[in-house]
Amino acid sequence: MAHWREQKRERTRNALREAAFRLFAEHGYEDTTVARIAAEAGVSHMTFFRYFPSKEDVVLRDDYDPVLEELIRAQPPEKPPLRRVRDAVMSAVPAVYAQERQALLLRSRLLLATPALRSRMGESLNGSQTAFERGLSDPAETDTPPLAARVVASACVAALTTAITAWVEEGGTGDLPALMDQAFDALESLGVPDA
Repeated sequence: MAHWREQKRERTRNALREAAFRLFAEHGYEDTTVARIAAEAGVSHMTFFRYFPSKEDVVLRDDYDPVLEELIRAQPPEKPPLRRVRDAVMSAVPAVYAQERQALLLRSRLLLATPALRSRMGESLNGSQTAFERGLSDPAETDTPPLAARVVASACVAALTTAITAWVEEGGTGDLPALMDQAFDALESLGVPDA
């Protein structure tokens, strides 16, 4: 029964997100209301707020961070930390990109171009950095990751953010996974420290 409820919650969350992005693309972020998103998804506006605290959170919330944390943790510990993050990210990104390219592009454009979202973008980036730090750390250290893990995580988030920004600036015409790979190449050429 609990499993069924969780599946229903996930379906509703996805329906709200899909409706929001469809409306953002058609009418713009500012002109799309929470009530309109809820109606498009077939739920009440109160239901919307059970899933997302605000309209901004539809865009800011990143469901990939917990997955990336686990993928990093699953990498062989003898690999250098930067390589662990790179291999984890690059094992997941191509499939997500193939399935959700347009949604990723719209989300990224919104984050970079909408003042209300841009001002809160640090929250989303902090979530990714924390996921990377936790994935690189011993489970006993996840509350206070070592400095080196924090540095590697921060550098990786900066590199990936730069790749995504370049992709958006190109109008999404480039290949995002290839840009991310180039960003990781640039980091590795700098000799980012091992944790």
